[in-house]
Amino acid sequence: MITKKILEKDGRSFVVPFILITTCFALWGFSNDITGPLVKSFSKIFRVSVTEGSLVNVATYLGYFVMAFPAAMFIQRYTFKAGVLLGLSLFAIGVFMFLPARAMGYYYPFLLAYFILTCGLSFLETSCNPYVYCMGPEESATLRLNLAQAFNPLGAMLGMWIAMEFIQGRMSPMSTEQRSGLSELQFNALKDHDLGVLIGPYLGLGVFCLILLALIRLQKMPKAGDTRATKDIRTAMRELLHISNYREGVIAQFFYEGAQICCWTYIIQYGTRIFMAEGLDEKSGEIEAMRFNIYAMVLFALSRFVCTWLLKYIPAGRLLSILAILAFSFTTGVIFFPDRNGMYCLVAVSGCMSIMFPTIYGIALRGVGENVKYAGAGLVMAILGASVIPPLQAMIIDLGVSLFGLSATNISFVIPLLCFVVVAYYGHRAYVRHYIRVVGDNTN
Repeated sequence: MITKKILEKDGRSFVVPFILITTCFALWGFSNDITGPLVKSFSKIFRVSVTEGSLVNVATYLGYFVMAFPAAMFIQRYTFKAGVLLGLSLFAIGVFMFLPARAMGYYYPFLLAYFILTCGLSFLETSCNPYVYCMGPEESATLRLNLAQAFNPLGAMLGMWIAMEFIQGRMSPMSTEQRSGLSELQFNALKDHDLGVLIGPYLGLGVFCLILLALIRLQKMPKAGDTRATKDIRTAMRELLHISNYREGVIAQFFYEGAQICCWTYIIQYGTRIFMAEGLDEKSGEIEAMRFNIYAMVLFALSRFVCTWLLKYIPAGRLLSILAILAFSFTTGVIFFPDRNGMYCLVAVSGCMSIMFPTIYGIALRGVGENVKYAGAGLVMAILGASVIPPLQAMIIDLGVSLFGLSATNISFVIPLLCFVVVAYYGHRAYVRHYIRVVGDNTN
């Protein structure tokens, strides 16, 4: 059995812990992808610009950067299980902070709640990814990571569907322009209604998080990889930074995360413009764009299972570079097509991104030895790209400048296009480094 082969190490089975930890992968997929489509919703609710609305992404992914190494030091001192439990606790605290944020009625308390929530996710990703990595032999680690990550888009699809049906579908249909003409009293009443709609699913997510926390706390979890190294963080980082494969992997992960969040956040602006040009009103256009966002996530999920299977036959670095080149090509279509063809290309990009995160992660961890926890933290910190890069795209959209007949929204997708160039280069380098120089030399 292939599952037994990849989830067993030193005679110990990791199937039950793998299932519980994989649920965490679905959890942060749900959280991240219920949040992305709401950037435009926050812009409408609080009457702020696209750039100010993108601060939701900044606050969300900044938590990954800030908390990654504290999380690594925590699990280095304690265990992966302790890191998961603390991550779930912080996540629940952040979610329930939405209640006082709504009561205050201001934008920035929501950003603080998102930041705390994401600090919890940083603990989860810093703990769960290397935990899964250690749940079996190293030669099957990339396959194991992709299998666990395959459940991430299932949570993401559920998050997008709930964002569409239970948030955007139930918010006031008033357009941005209509809201700007309301009196302060009318605006506050409308804002309170829409915020009540927005936070409802998050509170349900918080309850689910507490249930999952209890299940993991009660389950006896094997201490896979929980060896307490005596090496301090400075020594570990010096060693890691001398490994070019790891160093370049962190850079590639930074740009991949930026590209992913750009494509999944601004598909709403992109699609709304197209569907309004076809005659829909703003709210209907947003909901239709959300449907395409869900189609993109369905393709992402299906492609992840297919590409995970392909990894058994195609070297990870080569497959990564092929997918990045395809993503670059489809993003070119997103830029130059002014109609639904551009939306189809944007959906196709998600199919290309399906295994990029876990594949970069798995490749970058090759040869890091006992530094795996700190190495994993560095790769989680690279999620900062999702905080830094999308605002650059938002600024291009806010400029509203057309070029060669292309709208500012179309032009803005040059940002993820450049990110895919970096990913393709890393995939090629990884393939040459591992399969031509190492494997090739060993067969001669």
